[in-house]
Amino acid sequence: MNILHISTSDYRGGSGRAAYRIHHGLMARGVGSRMLVGSRSTGEKEIAPIASHRLTVLDLLSTSLCDRLSLQYLFYPSSFALPRHPWFRESDVVQLYNTHGSYFSHTVLPRLSRAKPVFWRLSDMWPMTGHCVHAFDCTRWRTGCGNCPIPAEYPGLRRDTTAFLWRTKRALYARSQIEVVAPSRWIAQLAQESPLLGRFPVHVVPNGLDLSVFQPIPKNVAREVLRLSPERKVVLFAAASLSDPHKGLKPAMGALAAWAQTLREPPVLLAVGGHQVDVAVPAGIEMRQLRHTESEDFMAILYSAADATVLPTAADTSPNVLLESLACGTPAVTFDVGGCGELVTHMVSGYVARPGDGEDLARGLALVLGDDAVRARMAAAGIAAIAERHTVQRQVETLAGLYRAALERRAETRGETET
Repeated sequence: MNILHISTSDYRGGSGRAAYRIHHGLMARGVGSRMLVGSRSTGEKEIAPIASHRLTVLDLLSTSLCDRLSLQYLFYPSSFALPRHPWFRESDVVQLYNTHGSYFSHTVLPRLSRAKPVFWRLSDMWPMTGHCVHAFDCTRWRTGCGNCPIPAEYPGLRRDTTAFLWRTKRALYARSQIEVVAPSRWIAQLAQESPLLGRFPVHVVPNGLDLSVFQPIPKNVAREVLRLSPERKVVLFAAASLSDPHKGLKPAMGALAAWAQTLREPPVLLAVGGHQVDVAVPAGIEMRQLRHTESEDFMAILYSAADATVLPTAADTSPNVLLESLACGTPAVTFDVGGCGELVTHMVSGYVARPGDGEDLARGLALVLGDDAVRARMAAAGIAAIAERHTVQRQVETLAGLYRAALERRAETRGETET
């Protein structure tokens, strides 16, 4: 069995890392696996750009035209060349990840899914909306979009074409055969309720980690590497981009500052991510910004050095940050949005605050940071939960079973047709 993964990136971003882990997990099981990506950051031979140099130039021209007309990703020449790509021809199953990001056109889905079984892993809501990756409080994705209240949200539009884009997806999906992979029950429920994706089978397959990498490191050792005092309280905030307002760096600082007023020595907030920001740090805390790193080993050191991880996100499907933190024995404090409450069990492996409630977030941080016994109990519970439900071995075993079942059904259908 040979699997072809199509992803925005081979490692960057949450979806890219998920794709990369699945790719390597499948290869470790002896399954053939290759990746075609919009942006490559590794030099591995089984990973390649989706477009040749000639098609890259045409794709850039198409991107410019689609952006100008607000026709989000409707035409990329490289996508229509995919059926002739040798890796596509040699594959048995196609696994899609994020398809937004100016590298892939979903208009090719009917053609791809006629040739091969196609699975689509949902990292966000984009496949079921007229343009946005998260709809927040808007429910227009349920009825056809149009009159979009957030046209500037990524991926932004110059003018409101959301109703047209929604209808285009509906027409494309009606001619496609796709199986949806949901990393959380939350996004699975939305897919089942979606007028667009509700026609397809939906499988919940939680994200997995390599626990030989994400495991507890003695705190004194981790802090020595980072030159952090063993006596001070340390909180970690990590995001792909620190400037992303939806990830919640400012609420994290505010919650920590509210608790820090009771301390003699200010706690340290480690803010890790790209696009470092110039922000006013509240009195009573010390913030250190660290640039984004693709080293999972270094991230394990950061998690292990912290007393807690805080992620006051406004919208998230299944954040890797929460999984990685728990696996390293660091309780997490987050908002009860998206799939966050499925990863962090309230008062067991961390604290799940009411969405957008800064005071509740501060209470959660104070509880986790202020009681060593509670923090130790949560750390042990988090490690056990990840080992039970979120190993990459379990994830790829489930996916491999889904792939085999799809191939068997397709073979049976073809046999019946020939008969």
